[in-house]
Amino acid sequence: MANLLELNNVNHYFHLNTVHETHVLQDIQLTMKEGEFVTIIGGNGAGKSTLLNSIAGTFPVTSGNILLNQEDITKKNVVQRSQFISRVFQDPKAGTAVRLTVGENLAIAACRGKKRTLSRAKTAKNRSFFIEKLKGLNMGLEEKIDTEIGLLSGGQRQSITLLMATLNKPKLLLLDEHTAALDPKSSHIIMNKTKELIDQQHLTTFMITHNMEDALNYGQRLIMLHQGKIVVDLDETAKKNLTVADLLTLFQEQSGHSIQDDALLLQ
Repeated sequence: MANLLELNNVNHYFHLNTVHETHVLQDIQLTMKEGEFVTIIGGNGAGKSTLLNSIAGTFPVTSGNILLNQEDITKKNVVQRSQFISRVFQDPKAGTAVRLTVGENLAIAACRGKKRTLSRAKTAKNRSFFIEKLKGLNMGLEEKIDTEIGLLSGGQRQSITLLMATLNKPKLLLLDEHTAALDPKSSHIIMNKTKELIDQQHLTTFMITHNMEDALNYGQRLIMLHQGKIVVDLDETAKKNLTVADLLTLFQEQSGHSIQDDALLLQ
């Protein structure tokens, strides 16, 4: 099976050629198969968000190239990549238009990558389709399809953002610590729904998380970053019976450092 995503010797610098130069991503070599669900963890400053931003097109890479479905997308900007890459951010407010209704937000998502207007997407047929999709979230949100999305809770908004990101099956789904801002109960609900949607659509997914239990319990593969380098890359079999303590030990063995990030340790 061909790789769906390839990063070939990707480097990213902040403040290149200045006294503040920082080599954030260092010769990243990474491939993902179609349908693979990869979780990624690492301490603050490890390069996790920069890696995701590089894939999404938010940050242009300094060197190296990125291929999606064997097409070189290195020079494509974030808008061009959004036609085939969907993203859910940490902040539930980031993925929705606050003054539009739930239905209108879903209609915008339905238009992604298509030459269609919002008014044309707001048809009776689509409304019925949106209601069925909202029912699948099991949160009663089908009753709030005409409610301004800004009036909903963080967990409700994040569940809708996740639905929007997967409404038209993307080639690649990027989850940027998408449960970090939620309370434990909402986080658990969103993670279960995330797995369900990924399994249903066989989505190729890349998920950053600060929760090491989630990194172990979800996905077929786990990657750990440290100082811009991949120091651990475990397949499903290798991570199956690991505990968080095992993971911390493995990280120290491979990187020569212990994790000092409280957000990772205090889960």
